[in-house]
Amino acid sequence: MVDAHNKVNFYDGPIRVVTPTGKEYAKFDIHQYHDFVAEHVEPWSYMKFCFLKPVGWNGFTEGEQSGIYSVAPLARLNASDGMATPIAQKAYEEFYATLGGKPVHHTLANHWARCIEIIYAAERMDELLHDPEITSKDIRVLPTQTPTVGIGVVEAPRGTLIHEYHTDERGLITKANLIVATQGNAARMAMSVEKAAKGLIHAGKVEPGLLNKIEMAFRAYDPCLGCATHALGQTPMIITIRNESGHVVQTLRRD
Repeated sequence: MVDAHNKVNFYDGPIRVVTPTGKEYAKFDIHQYHDFVAEHVEPWSYMKFCFLKPVGWNGFTEGEQSGIYSVAPLARLNASDGMATPIAQKAYEEFYATLGGKPVHHTLANHWARCIEIIYAAERMDELLHDPEITSKDIRVLPTQTPTVGIGVVEAPRGTLIHEYHTDERGLITKANLIVATQGNAARMAMSVEKAAKGLIHAGKVEPGLLNKIEMAFRAYDPCLGCATHALGQTPMIITIRNESGHVVQTLRRD
């Protein structure tokens, strides 16, 4: 399943979830995200895998019964009614006309979808440069109340980003919860890597450049593994190739 706003205009509005066939599944305010988004833990990853709570975690599966969703640019386009600027709208229409209509589930189509959003961003920046609220000298708002709980959502370039903060009477943060886009896409990335590996490896033969080809599958989601795992540095990668009996025949690693 995929989620995004009604129109890709990145305004403050409800989160929309659609099914793999493009039908609306739910629409909810960000303050209700605990009712719709949950996190699953696997022993082989520091990253948590998000899923739709009403559907439940049913493993790394696809289809209507899968609780897995994605929040990448392609997901936004699939869940939207169109783009909010004219040139981006034309690109949006060309995208779906070329790829056979909505929804599109080709992993590498994320790159095309990202280009459409870049067009939108350029048009929107031009609008904002002439917005009197942006050019006004009134640029600072001082808080008048002591916050307790704050929940916010933004459609970041790589997908939906959720922040939740709890504060004490002094306004100091006592609890924080972040669900970054990479977590929303984590399960989809794992499934894409599996598909790529099965499609590229035949009879146990591993061709040169396999790591780069498999990496294309998860790079399409523009992951930030540091954000999702709270780790810094280069992304280590270990690929273990097993035969039909489950025995390891080869290991490729990049530390």
